[in-house]
Amino acid sequence: MQKYVLSELDTGERVISERVPSVRSVAIGFWIGAGSRDERDDRAGVSHFIEHLLFKGSRSYDARQIAEIFDAMGAELNAATSREHTVVYARVPDRHTDEALEVMTDMVFAPAFAELDQEREVVLEEIAMYEDTPQELVHDLFSEAVFGTHALGRPVIGTADVISSVSRRAVAGYHRAMYTGGNIVVAAAGNIQHDRFVSLLERFERKSADGAGRGPRVRRPLTQTPPPGTRFERKETEQYHLCLGAPGISRSDRRRFAASLLDSILGGSASSRLFQEIREKRGMAYSVYTFASQYTDTGLIGIYVGTREENLATCVEICSEQIGEIAAGRFRTGELARAQESIKGRIALSMESTSNRMSRLGKSLITDTELMSFDRIIAEIDAVDEDAVAELAGVLLAPERLSAACVGPDEDRFRAAIGNGAVAKAA
Repeated sequence: MQKYVLSELDTGERVISERVPSVRSVAIGFWIGAGSRDERDDRAGVSHFIEHLLFKGSRSYDARQIAEIFDAMGAELNAATSREHTVVYARVPDRHTDEALEVMTDMVFAPAFAELDQEREVVLEEIAMYEDTPQELVHDLFSEAVFGTHALGRPVIGTADVISSVSRRAVAGYHRAMYTGGNIVVAAAGNIQHDRFVSLLERFERKSADGAGRGPRVRRPLTQTPPPGTRFERKETEQYHLCLGAPGISRSDRRRFAASLLDSILGGSASSRLFQEIREKRGMAYSVYTFASQYTDTGLIGIYVGTREENLATCVEICSEQIGEIAAGRFRTGELARAQESIKGRIALSMESTSNRMSRLGKSLITDTELMSFDRIIAEIDAVDEDAVAELAGVLLAPERLSAACVGPDEDRFRAAIGNGAVAKAA
């Protein structure tokens, strides 16, 4: 049974922790409700840019000191940016919790935004790396196909035009607006005492943070999903890298457990339909899988396959057939039960990691998602039946809702393949 303690500071910041006395480590995460969907078009990528700059020095530490401190502790320090949040996280030996928390607090609340031009070049190289990685690039194209000009359709990493020109003043202004008390959650899991953790955090923030905290930020909702779209980028690749899919469900939707099972059955595991039909039986792809993202007010569900030109149309047909089979309720013997046990097993294994426990706590709070007990999650998964999965497949992956994106050498081949398959109406 997971047991956590939650506090709220005078600044509006929420602090949540779970004590795991059997380990000798602590995982700490600063979760900020600032992601790529919160940016203006002319600031696209600034959330991710700030994530980089937090490591380049703060009021009390320069970039080298930050690196050396965490290396000397034998600790791990990293960060990530998504469409709806940024997280700075670490896993440290428990005897170094105080020191790690002090440095991380200074990084998050008092960045110096030093070495801005040098780090600008690093991010531009990262953008170029994505451009050279078609199996990654196609996912950004797919988001654009689904969400069009809405901020959810933009790459999290930003664009070269913005990153090459955004000013220090603009970066600092965005940080000042978004990195405020009500928009931050600090989560921890491991060998830690909650009251002492809160006391340390309050002390370190008095030294690092400027001004009073503010209430939680209200994100503008997606009021209308754009019509399905297609995107293609020509590259001289050996394979066509294809994504098919549609808007999904929000993270608070009660159908999210059925969505997880749909993902697992369709393409989320080695025994899934698409892996078996496309890779194992026919050898038409090395990589084929389904994926899903859930946001505040919507989501994304899709299929990725990388295949050679002669197999492209057949792979699309197989995807269409398997979606139709599930939507019609034609399940294979033991298929749903196997998916349920797989998901429950992965959850149980994830609970052995303090980093995963911390992430579960922090992400639930920063996204205002109900923090369910392990037993409740298991019960919700077990309660999903075949009819619920079939109905969801029929609703979410109906042909008229599907968008498509592709990276490859010939757009006509791509359009011919999707025109004969699942996305004919969307194309």
